[in-house]
Amino acid sequence: QVQLVESGGGLVQAGGSLRLSCAASGWTSRTYDMGWFRQAPGKEREIVAAISWSGGGTTYADSVKGRFTIFGDNAKNTAYLQMDSLKPDDTAVYYCAAKRDTSWNWSAWGQGTQVTVSS
Repeated sequence: QVQLVESGGGLVQAGGSLRLSCAASGWTSRTYDMGWFRQAPGKEREIVAAISWSGGGTTYADSVKGRFTIFGDNAKNTAYLQMDSLKPDDTAVYYCAAKRDTSWNWSAWGQGTQVTVSS
């Protein structure tokens, strides 16, 4: 069973940057996708970015394209979300998730980390 541990959230001013990390353990192959989701107060959880761990392909929500970058370090089994040009609207709890690359179901989740962007 895949386990995910996130780190790197915090408080930053608008225009600033943060990098989130997601350390994964327990998977027996590289056939996973990893993603970052976020949930702001009163809003539904939305996917922000995803990466294919085996192929390296990435996808982004329109709201973060050009500002956020998802990438992985195979040696450390860690996925990252580099967030630049942050806006107050990016304030949310950010969650790391993983799924089999043949599945639609994000079956493993991290505990979440708070990101707050002040104006």
